[in-house]
Amino acid sequence: MDEIDRAIVAVLEREGRISNSELAARVGLSPSPCLRRVRQLEETGVIRGYRAVVDPKAVGRGLRVFAGVRLIRHVRADVAAFEKAVMELAEVRACHHITGSFDYLLHVEVADLEAYEAFHANQLASLPGVATVNSFVIMKTLDNA
Repeated sequence: MDEIDRAIVAVLEREGRISNSELAARVGLSPSPCLRRVRQLEETGVIRGYRAVVDPKAVGRGLRVFAGVRLIRHVRADVAAFEKAVMELAEVRACHHITGSFDYLLHVEVADLEAYEAFHANQLASLPGVATVNSFVIMKTLDNA
């Protein structure tokens, strides 16, 4: 990747629906070479896809929680069972395997605190191999997007 590729990626990260001609103008290329570079970035996996940024509250997911999960054991079968089960939960928007006090950090979105309480008690805490869950309710997000 050269500086032009980095500029293309930076613009697309902020504005994924920008037209090719506008993108080309912003990075100092004509449209045809710009489009070739974008396609090359897509083919090589630098650009993995495009998506809409949705307001969680507008779609009934107004409460966001980070949940730190610690597993009972770290044998391969237990880890695989947990990972498979956690990714089947619609409320889990992202699951990160991390170092530190927790084994996983989950980004959970639900309607409200009552919904999170039910999710925690009925689904999250009963996943395979879960020892503890520590919940961190997000009060405000500062975002560069």
